[in-house]
Amino acid sequence: MIKRLLLILAAAAGVAAARAETYPAHTVTVIVPFAAGGPADIIGRIVADQLAKRLNANFVVENINGAGGTVGATRAARATADGYTLILGHMGTHAASIALYSNLAYDPRTDFAPISLVAEFPEVLVTRKGFPANTLQEFIAYTRANEAKINMAHSGVGSVSYVGCLLLDTAIGIHPTLVPFTGSAPATNAMLAEQVDYFCDPIIGQIAHMRSGTLKALAVAAATRHPLAPDLPTAAEQGLPAWNIAPFFGLFAPKDTPAPIVAALAAALDQGLDDEAVRKRFTDLGATIAAKDRRGPAPLGALVRSEVARLTPILQAAVKK
Repeated sequence: MIKRLLLILAAAAGVAAARAETYPAHTVTVIVPFAAGGPADIIGRIVADQLAKRLNANFVVENINGAGGTVGATRAARATADGYTLILGHMGTHAASIALYSNLAYDPRTDFAPISLVAEFPEVLVTRKGFPANTLQEFIAYTRANEAKINMAHSGVGSVSYVGCLLLDTAIGIHPTLVPFTGSAPATNAMLAEQVDYFCDPIIGQIAHMRSGTLKALAVAAATRHPLAPDLPTAAEQGLPAWNIAPFFGLFAPKDTPAPIVAALAAALDQGLDDEAVRKRFTDLGATIAAKDRRGPAPLGALVRSEVARLTPILQAAVKK
């Protein structure tokens, strides 16, 4: 029995190794669980392009919207574990979702094979151009006094915009009307049309509007000012140090994806993140690229577990209020 079991295990390992040697033999789908044009989509397309170049294969992005990214994440979790379906997940889909969805169809800690952290982006608070506040302190005073008529845009419960603004609202002590969208891009369009009042989003999605003045940026949720917006004060500078959030973005595969395939993807992404053109692209978008010691499956898996542990009690308490 023992010999037979060892033979079966050896055969399985041989099949996995053979698959890895020929991987990828056909098109790989990278699920981005939000609408095209938003931060996750931009990052996902950069990642897909680099994997295609490094592995000499076709990597295509598929946008699957819904429920704060959890629809796309569920699809990825249930996909065949052969390396041909990946997902560009983030803090919302792979950490905050546990606290915000009681019927979540996956567990981000156990239902995915982490591949590598890609980057992190601090969030910014932006308002429609006509909003009657020009600083964070003015925003706090106005929203507290006009809470009943204030509305907040977000990209779905569990999205990074939802989590970021939920933490902001909790720190301020307000309960605005929440207006959901399928992604950052449609939420931003509503802001530009003066249909919603404010939005919290990674700086990657808002820097162009901040620079053009089509939206007003009031604060960055980071310990220090951002190099792309050196004149924008941090929340801490304006008396709200509790609002400090920089969502992570990482690449995942379904659990049980063969280890050699995960290793091949991680190595290719590692090379891509070291490419000077890619580094400039991310820097121009306001990203902090994952340092060498934070790349690969183990660091990303540890990050997911630590973020779930950190965010769950905070978000559960905020939702109950």
